[in-house]
Amino acid sequence: MELKNCIQTVGVTRVFGRGSNTIKVLKGIDLTIPTGRLVAFKGRSGSGKTTLINLLGALDRPTEGKVQVTGKIISDMSDRERERLRRTSIGLVFQTFALIPLMSAYENVEFVLRISGYPVKERKEAAYQALDQVGLVSRMHHRPFEMSGGEQQRVAIARAIAHKPELILADEPTAELDSHTGVRIMKLFRDLVDRHGLSVVLTSHDPAIIDIVDQVYELEDGLIVSNC
Repeated sequence: MELKNCIQTVGVTRVFGRGSNTIKVLKGIDLTIPTGRLVAFKGRSGSGKTTLINLLGALDRPTEGKVQVTGKIISDMSDRERERLRRTSIGLVFQTFALIPLMSAYENVEFVLRISGYPVKERKEAAYQALDQVGLVSRMHHRPFEMSGGEQQRVAIARAIAHKPELILADEPTAELDSHTGVRIMKLFRDLVDRHGLSVVLTSHDPAIIDIVDQVYELEDGLIVSNC
């Protein structure tokens, strides 16, 4: 059976600056990623991978081209529509954990659902389930300074999946972690894809990802130069 595509881009470019200060960061990206895959973008700093992630996450707009995510053409959406999409269909994980220091793991996850307008009962259940998926129920009442870096990143992942998105986008999610913990986080992403049917797209410099992900796209100077 043919898989539905989670992501499709056609002729995507992204230009920053004007006149003599113009920088073309993406130079025509054509990309198709089926649903239910764990995919990585790799490349040197400045290759365009973070810019591409931002476009897929509706955090930025392409200068030219089409971006389609979870069946919706997001490159033509209004700001309000893009915000709604992020709240319903996309989960974002970043290099820095960005947890609220005085809140427990549970409160960090529940708070995001609260500001998204979830009813009390639903957000309590969703926060608990998300922490259970990342194996942190036993640590749910601990605050960030009481947790390891790997545990904090798992809280950040729980926060990203609590609203049950179709797609997780993660920008260098293991960069602040030691290699052993980084592999554990990658295996968690693998589990979210295999057991829960999510699609996960991430950026990484870590060579260990190759054995865990389904496909790796290498970017260089704003172009996809290889995929394997």
